[in-house]
Amino acid sequence: MKEGATAKAEELGVELSSYAGKVDGDHETQVQAVESCIAAGAKGILIAASDTKAITDVVKRARDNGVLVIALDTPLEPIDAADATFATDNFKAGLLIGQWAKATMGDKAADAKIALLDLSPSAPSVDVLRDQGFLKGFGIDVKDEATIGDEDDPRIVGHDVTSGNEEGGRTAMESLLQKDSGINLVYTINEPAAAGAYEALKSFGMEGNVLIVSVDGGCPGVQNVEEGVIGATSQQYPLDMAAKGIEAIAQYAKDGTVPQPTEGLDFFDTGVNLVTDAPVDGVESISVAEGLDRCWG
Repeated sequence: MKEGATAKAEELGVELSSYAGKVDGDHETQVQAVESCIAAGAKGILIAASDTKAITDVVKRARDNGVLVIALDTPLEPIDAADATFATDNFKAGLLIGQWAKATMGDKAADAKIALLDLSPSAPSVDVLRDQGFLKGFGIDVKDEATIGDEDDPRIVGHDVTSGNEEGGRTAMESLLQKDSGINLVYTINEPAAAGAYEALKSFGMEGNVLIVSVDGGCPGVQNVEEGVIGATSQQYPLDMAAKGIEAIAQYAKDGTVPQPTEGLDFFDTGVNLVTDAPVDGVESISVAEGLDRCWG
C-alpha cells in the first residue's frame, strides 16, 4: 500500500506521510498516527485498521476536523465510520478459495479435516469475511456470517490465530495438529501465515498430504503457489487501493468531493482473482504467470 500511495502522491504532487505499527494488530500506534495527522492538518487519511471497532473514536475526531478518512482493505465497524472504503471483496476472496478447495478435493471434501488459521482474537472484519467466505465456499453452514467459530460442522478441527505472520502460522498449525493429526485442509488469513503452516507440516512430514489455501497475492505468496506450498490464493490489489485513495484525497482537497462506493456494494471494489495452476471447472481463476505479473511486495 505504501508503494502504491507513494507513486501516486509523487505523480499528483501530494505530500504523503506514512505510519506503521510494530506488528499486525498494533492498534495504539495507529491511534497515535491518526492523532498526529489531525494535528498536522492533513486533508485525508488512508488506514488499514488493526482494530476496526476501537479505531472509530479517533477516526470520528479526524472527520470532525474536516479530514477525509478512507479505510483500505479492512472496513471499519460500522463501515460508515469512515468516509469511504477501498477494498477487496474479502468475502469473495474467501469464497473463491473455498470453492476451489472443495472442487480440488472432490469426494474427499465430505470427510475433510479443516484447520482455520485466522488473524487475531479481536477478529477484525477482514478476518471474519475471509474466514466465513472460505467456509461458505466449501459448503459449510456458517451460522452467523459475522462470527468466527460458531459453526458446528464436524469437519472443522478448529480455529487459531496467527497475527498474520509466519511464526504465528507455524505456532497455530502446531496447536491444531495436537487436536487432530489428520488435518488435510488448511485455510490461512494470508500467505505469511500459510508459509508458517507449511513449515509446521513439513516438520511432521505432512506437507505432501495437506492442501493449503490463502489470500493476498503478494509476490512471495504467488511464488509459493508456483512451488506447491500453497494450492491457490486469492489475489487482491493493495497498490490500486492506495493509489485510488490518494486520488480521492487529492480530489477532496480540491473541491470537497467524497468518493462513492461501487454500485450495489457499500465499498469501492478494487478486485480479486483466484491464482492457481490447477484450475477447476466452475471457479474462475488466473494462472500463476499472470499472478506474478500482477503481484506486489
